[in-house]
Amino acid sequence: MSNLKSLAKDTAIYGLSSIVGRFLNYLLVPVYTMSMPVESGGYGVVTNIYAWVALVLVLLTCGMETGFFRFANREGEDPMRVYSTTLLAVAGGCVVFLALGLGFLPCVANWLGYGEHPWYVGMMMIVVAMDAVQSIPFAYLRYRKRALRFAALKMLFIVLNIGLNMAYYVGMDGEDVGCAFLFNLICTSVIMVCMVPELSGFRYVLDRALLQRMLRYCLPLLVLGIAGILNQVADKIIFPFVYPDPAETNVQLGIYGACAKVAMIMAMLTQAFRYAYEPFVFGKSRDKDNRETYALVMKFFIIFTLLAFLAVMFYLDILKYLIDRSYWEGLRVVPVVMMAEIFMGVYFNLSFWYKLIDETRWGAWFSLAGCAVLVAVNVALVPRFGYMACAWGGFAGYGVAMLFSYFVGQKKYPIRYDLRGIGTYVLLAAVLYAAGEYMPIDSLGLRLLWRTVLLLVFVAYIIRRDLPLSHWPVIGRRFAKRKS
Repeated sequence: MSNLKSLAKDTAIYGLSSIVGRFLNYLLVPVYTMSMPVESGGYGVVTNIYAWVALVLVLLTCGMETGFFRFANREGEDPMRVYSTTLLAVAGGCVVFLALGLGFLPCVANWLGYGEHPWYVGMMMIVVAMDAVQSIPFAYLRYRKRALRFAALKMLFIVLNIGLNMAYYVGMDGEDVGCAFLFNLICTSVIMVCMVPELSGFRYVLDRALLQRMLRYCLPLLVLGIAGILNQVADKIIFPFVYPDPAETNVQLGIYGACAKVAMIMAMLTQAFRYAYEPFVFGKSRDKDNRETYALVMKFFIIFTLLAFLAVMFYLDILKYLIDRSYWEGLRVVPVVMMAEIFMGVYFNLSFWYKLIDETRWGAWFSLAGCAVLVAVNVALVPRFGYMACAWGGFAGYGVAMLFSYFVGQKKYPIRYDLRGIGTYVLLAAVLYAAGEYMPIDSLGLRLLWRTVLLLVFVAYIIRRDLPLSHWPVIGRRFAKRKS
């Protein structure tokens, strides 16, 4: 339990920065959607370019974050030598990327459909290169368990970015889409300056032999990462190429992108969990009880993501005000996107078996299979069903990858997950969701009250079944005093 408490503490810190940060970033969604009316397609441009940024970031980091954790925790390896080698390798790749990307900027911008605004693409090329370099110092902070420093830098970026956007789009009533990218560039540059302590004070060494071993480990992770990020953004990249009405493409993509943001509370939880869980797993891989711990963590992860799913869906009548009213027609994607995010989180939990036994090629195959399903669904169905096909494509893609990873993992690195207990929670959540969604209650107040009661039923079951009050830090002590 002490290991779980340590994980919970780190997750709370990372989660605070991630959840609060994402929540603050939500402030940009109403700002953008109100400043960029749905018919302008401006938010579609933002959605599309940031999808490309996410994909390029994976290419530039090349799986080296996970490689750093793996090799820094290996016996006989010098962690600072691993850090230096990783940092130089990623930075070198980013320099080459910028030289080629900015050198051929007009051609790239034309191909992406932004020939009239190439500077949109150019600015984000610089941003993604700096983000890739910064990912290694951020990984180093996680390795050193400096969660507060990590969270402070993340929050600085978010607060500064929100301040600039609010000042322009709200204070100055601006409408230029490109300013969103400019402000990102400014804020990313500020964080790079703030990272000087993590980028100095040690001797830079590029250990070629170490780099070769790391690349052998990380290249399958690169394939995995590409397939994984495509599962998240391929729909937004593919959409402009397959949607039948070019004049409506950015409008429809903007609706989908804005409404999908409402579902991103699940992404907050999985990201916060990932930041704490990855170093935890590699640091604990030598313990005798690791598989039992992994099984327990999986169960609690699913429990609380189901709780988050119910909370978002039950209070969607309030959360929908995060986006402008003109985008509300796309809210039907929210439950599908949230279920896809749950699958993604479960898949992430399952993925550690092949990382721990150094058979990362399996992850590449699983992610490629999921990506193939997602792409096929988007290409085949977007022309007919529009952005709803994007949502169901993500659901199907993550579902396939999750199932493959589970069944193969049980043969290669068997873990006894509490499938019966997990299944009971899934069934209960499904029943409560149906009761809340399909009960015909016209009054908003009564509908919210009814759904709150249903949510409390789920919480009560969690407390009764797996988290009795006697085990809670403060309440548990009071129970103990009463018994004594």
